[in-house]
Amino acid sequence: MSKVNKLFPVFMFFAMFAHGQESARVIARQGQVSFFSYTSVEHIKAENNQVLGIIDLTSGEIAVSMLMNAFIFEKALMREHFNESYVESDIYPKASFEGQIQGFDSGLEGEQTRIVKGNFSMHGVTKVLEIKTKIERKDQIFVLSGTFEALVQDYQIKIPPLLAGNIAKTISVDFRFECEPYAN
Repeated sequence: MSKVNKLFPVFMFFAMFAHGQESARVIARQGQVSFFSYTSVEHIKAENNQVLGIIDLTSGEIAVSMLMNAFIFEKALMREHFNESYVESDIYPKASFEGQIQGFDSGLEGEQTRIVKGNFSMHGVTKVLEIKTKIERKDQIFVLSGTFEALVQDYQIKIPPLLAGNIAKTISVDFRFECEPYAN
């Protein structure tokens, strides 16, 4: 399947979010999400720099979508196990977040820290998350960044007992989105 065909459902997601709204929006076309698993046996780190995010500046609504197979690992075998055995990216190709930035003031220049609350869906499971997020505004650019913890068992990801010591039960997730004005 071509890259365009894989991304079409993601773009449709954003089109539905933006449809019919006359408010200002900003978009991150290359948002960054990374995760880290620390155990005494092995450290696992992966990065995804192909994450789409859009914010409605009037309502404070936010939507994020990422392809799971776009995560890059140090070792090819880690990537293979992640996609085939754990997140099953052929069955669950993307993760998404839809939520609201609580108390967001898009007119405030400089930095503000807000709670972003919404539904995070991954591996066929949706959970409500509240994430402390730093929002920096300079001119028309908004940079959102933060960290949250995800429990592997919450998303019904099965770790074989033989490998349980290699993968942390809690995964640290970092994100950074540099959002620019969205032009229809």
